[in-house]
Amino acid sequence: MILESKSILVNNNQTSYLESGDVDKLPLIFVHGFPFNKLMWENQLLELKSDYRCIAYDVRGHGNSEAGEVDFSVALFAEDLIAFMDALQIEKAVIIGLSMGGYIAMNAIEKHSNRFAGLVLCDTQCAADTAEGKEKRKKTIGFIERNGLEIYTEESLKNLFASASFETKQQAVSFIHNTILNTPANTICRTLLALADRRETCDLLPQINFPVLILVGAEDKITSPEAARKMKRLIRGSELIIPEAGHLSNLENPAQFNFHLKDFVKRKIKPLR
Repeated sequence: MILESKSILVNNNQTSYLESGDVDKLPLIFVHGFPFNKLMWENQLLELKSDYRCIAYDVRGHGNSEAGEVDFSVALFAEDLIAFMDALQIEKAVIIGLSMGGYIAMNAIEKHSNRFAGLVLCDTQCAADTAEGKEKRKKTIGFIERNGLEIYTEESLKNLFASASFETKQQAVSFIHNTILNTPANTICRTLLALADRRETCDLLPQINFPVLILVGAEDKITSPEAARKMKRLIRGSELIIPEAGHLSNLENPAQFNFHLKDFVKRKIKPLR
């Protein structure tokens, strides 16, 4: 890890985060996917720090953030996001959410749209889990409780990356492998329940009145390009880019990911001062 980890109290839990760039510049807040942590954004924090205040934090229970005792939910994660902004005295930010991070960001729009300067939805979707999807998550919880994380991790990797990435992005694959294995099994199971119970947010998207960029890996097996196209149709003026990647587009194709992110923020986001 190149950047120094920091910690701040958010909703009675210590929340761990990384920060780069000048505190007086436009804030970009990166929200990781499941079951990862803030370190998945380190490349972006280093690449964009000259122009923006870049922050990546650990969702409660992940990475080095405390889990707390209350039941996990995506709505709770969304309130944590806003409370995190409050703790850092950030009134508005561009929120960049990948997969679960996108669920969290879209959930936060319902009550806190005024806190968004812009939104980047990466490899995510607005639909809730189907009955089949809920059942699969619950079966996964039982599997982890019986067998631990090793087999779960190996099976997850098959769906997370584009096929070519296992040859061309071996460091990223190894990083995610270790990240999942080092995430507490209890956190993974509690989060699986939260994801299964999340509400759909598609009905909120037509109300968005700030700039939105949608990024999705062309080979994303978890949240498909068609799911991204659905969100684009619902969000007026949104843009859609499909880079050569699977579900982890910022790790598999960081050059394209960073290029499109920088271009979007430069063209579409008005300075806050």
